[in-house]
Amino acid sequence: MVVTPFEIAPGIAIGGGSRPVYIAGPCVIESESATLEVARQLAAIAARRGVPLVFKASFDKANRSSLSSYRGPGVEAGLATLRRVKAETGLPVLTDVHEPGQVEPAAAVADVLQVPAFLCRQTDLLLACGRSGAAINVKKGQFMAPEDMANAVDKVRSTGNQRVTVTERGASFGYHNLVVDVRAFPMIRRFAPVVFDVTHSLQLPGGLGHSTGGAREFYPYLARAAAAAGVDGFFVEVHPSPRDALSDPSTQLAPEEFDQLIGQLEAVSAAAREASP
Repeated sequence: MVVTPFEIAPGIAIGGGSRPVYIAGPCVIESESATLEVARQLAAIAARRGVPLVFKASFDKANRSSLSSYRGPGVEAGLATLRRVKAETGLPVLTDVHEPGQVEPAAAVADVLQVPAFLCRQTDLLLACGRSGAAINVKKGQFMAPEDMANAVDKVRSTGNQRVTVTERGASFGYHNLVVDVRAFPMIRRFAPVVFDVTHSLQLPGGLGHSTGGAREFYPYLARAAAAAGVDGFFVEVHPSPRDALSDPSTQLAPEEFDQLIGQLEAVSAAAREASP
């Protein structure tokens, strides 16, 4: 199955047998200095590895487990930080939007707007994102069958915006667990390029009672399986010191772990492209 390629960001193609795109960065903007630090590290890794990379970070995490959990700096300060990341590293950027009112200011800075998994069916949000003209990455809800995401993609495309990707992050069967079904990748690729969310797929939602836990030891296995299935990109949350992260400390990778993972994924992805019919 071949998905027609398009530019997810200037000079970066996704789909249609293109080499995989890496979407990487911290879960949430914690401070401008910390965000710039990891952005510079990721830019250096991407340049040395010769891989296409889109920097990601959220200005707000509106669906944290607990009311007291850190959410981020907000729209104005967060977008100012992302604007500086672009200016200082040259990396394109991706960020989440949670409501239609955030779309216009976010699209003025971000190359890719992301619709969070819990909002993947919100019609007004999807339409606003489509009209922005930015590339759109819709995360598959943990409650959604893979083929049902075609409806979310169609909502965005109804605006005339054809630059839509879907990110798979596993399915929830309750009891604080997510399960990744490899069959989902070819199912989604029938209608859109598919990105695999390596780190969120490791989550144990609500597993710590007041916050989400995770089983990060499985990240290379899930990532390599997705590469063998021929996904079009990888979404990986990367933090300079994962254990100290204010969000998702159980699943984020350190820059050196991400660097090593790229080498594995490039090899497996290349083999998958050669083997594809």
